[in-house]
Amino acid sequence: MRALLVEDDDMIGRSLVHALKGAGWSVDWVRDGALAHSALADGDYRCVLLDLGLPGLDGTEVLRRARARGDLTPVLVLTARDGLDDRIQGLDLGADDYLLKPFEVGELLARMRAVVRRRSGVAQSIVGNGVVQLDLATREVLRGGAREALTAREFALLQALLERPGAILSREQLENRIYGWGEEVSSNAVDVLIHGMRRKLGPDAIRNVRGLGWRVAAA
Repeated sequence: MRALLVEDDDMIGRSLVHALKGAGWSVDWVRDGALAHSALADGDYRCVLLDLGLPGLDGTEVLRRARARGDLTPVLVLTARDGLDDRIQGLDLGADDYLLKPFEVGELLARMRAVVRRRSGVAQSIVGNGVVQLDLATREVLRGGAREALTAREFALLQALLERPGAILSREQLENRIYGWGEEVSSNAVDVLIHGMRRKLGPDAIRNVRGLGWRVAAA
């Protein structure tokens, strides 16, 4: 899964990038509001972690502009501003959740999972098509009563497909969900991941639609 981190504090930013990557997220990190605005306009993110006190364009303005152009990406505001009016303003502008600094990484990850589920219309931590299921909390795949752990990229790929069972996702769409900025992506990277997933789940779990992309069966 791919997240955008908007944080101008270098120490906090580096710590969060490390923690998020360890939890299976691909992370693009920007340090000011103008870059955040551009990244949101161009990127395909599952979640945005947005600090409010940014140089140049303030975080609240970044959020306002994103929602004004119809961007529905889940936004989790991370800020040291503990005033009630600040929290109300952020939520009214379209933030999905609010977390005050300092916070525990475990709580941050749980809130990220929750806002992504809500935005996807999924109330539980399990998504699937009735044959293959994915536990978003444990990053395990469930099939035939058995559980198996996935790598971060396998998890991101399978989640993208299972969130839209029956829909065809192109190579570019899958790469955007799996990889962040600066990550080298070989021309057959998605093919290799899917080959590995088929070995775990069976050859028919992920189907190729020649010339278009891949899909899983509809529920």
